[in-house]
Amino acid sequence: MSPAASKGRRSSVAAGLEPDADVLSIAQLYARIDRALVNELPPRVPIWVRGEVQTLSDRTGHCYIDLVDPDQVGDRQAPVLKVRCWRQTWGPLRAQLERAGLDLAPGTVVHLVGRVEFYRARAEINFVMAGLDVTALLGRMAAEKAELIERLRSEGMLEANRSRPLPPVALRVALVASPETEGYRDFVGQLSASGYSFHVEVARALVQGADAPVSLARAIRRAGESDCDLVVVVRGGGSKGDLVAFDSEPVARAIAKSPLAVWTGIGHTGDESVADIVANRSFVTPTECGHELVVRADAWWQRFVAGPAGALSHHAAGRIEAADRHLSACRGRLSGTARQQVGWHHERLAGRVAALLRGAPAALGARAAALEAAAGRISPAALRALGAAEARAATWRRLLGAFDVDRQLERGYTLTMDQDGKILRSGNGLSDGDVLVTRFADTTARSVVEGAGGAR
Repeated sequence: MSPAASKGRRSSVAAGLEPDADVLSIAQLYARIDRALVNELPPRVPIWVRGEVQTLSDRTGHCYIDLVDPDQVGDRQAPVLKVRCWRQTWGPLRAQLERAGLDLAPGTVVHLVGRVEFYRARAEINFVMAGLDVTALLGRMAAEKAELIERLRSEGMLEANRSRPLPPVALRVALVASPETEGYRDFVGQLSASGYSFHVEVARALVQGADAPVSLARAIRRAGESDCDLVVVVRGGGSKGDLVAFDSEPVARAIAKSPLAVWTGIGHTGDESVADIVANRSFVTPTECGHELVVRADAWWQRFVAGPAGALSHHAAGRIEAADRHLSACRGRLSGTARQQVGWHHERLAGRVAALLRGAPAALGARAAALEAAAGRISPAALRALGAAEARAATWRRLLGAFDVDRQLERGYTLTMDQDGKILRSGNGLSDGDVLVTRFADTTARSVVEGAGGAR
């Protein structure tokens, strides 16, 4: 016996586990397990299993699901059942779910029927699904929807958005939608064809799929914080499974808490969604929702613009006609009065002219006599004034002659100037070498200053 075998035997003996003569191979062990499962859970006897979907994947047409007990979700030690649904079974089941508006997603509690299978290659016990209880799933979803509605009602959320004020004309619209979809085009097409100046700000969002509830709620909150008049959520129809996001709690609460009024046009033909219930107003289709906005704008236009403008136009026409009649009457009265005034002034002017013609000769004679008398008085006065002026002039001539320079020079005075001809009245400021010009009555002499007090 080899040392290793001897050591293994000693360990077994020490543990009190003496090996049997018949040692099983792995294949034999798996065969025993397989027979035990077949005996305990016969393949032809359907087994119903209830569990919550933990993970789900749809690869190459096959469906793979991990199920856990609903009351053990989150427990790391909770047993996990590996569910397999092959293509030939999963295809019809998936179509049935879509027709019923159902969507298997993590967190969904399902009732499955199938058989247990031992997969020897991986030593896995799998559950091969052959069907599921759609009725139970529908009932559970309806119950969850009713429970959500009741919870929202108890919190006052069902009426919260209906109390939001809405302008008479909502021209600025925050649109929560998936652009370039049919619902988006139907809604925007109604506004574009209206002829009114609608402004649409698009808040992009997923409208179906597992991420749709969070995406829609985020877009509704973003739209509610804009400076628009109204938030509109549209979806261009689809199966119940496509519209399940609009029954979700995140979307319902985002609508209820929006500071702006929220309208929905989800395009459903069955029961209304939770989003419709909590919204300010709901419409069956995006087209109807857009049409209602156009109708409101048109009603406001007719009431406050077109109607008053028409009434004003009609009233203005009457007033203009009345004013025209009044103007014609005034024109006639004014023309008659003007003719009377012209005639009266003409007569008055003619009288004044006749009186002027009669009084003109006498007035001219009086004026001529007065002029002649004035002329007689002016001539002597002028002669007297001229004589007095001549006497004053002679007196001034005699006075000025006494101060004549030439006469002063003839009397023996001299006139001293600098070389520039400026008269010097004092010797201050003279210096040696300055040239002085002295004027006498009969000649002129030049001298040069020498010393402080003498000249040559």
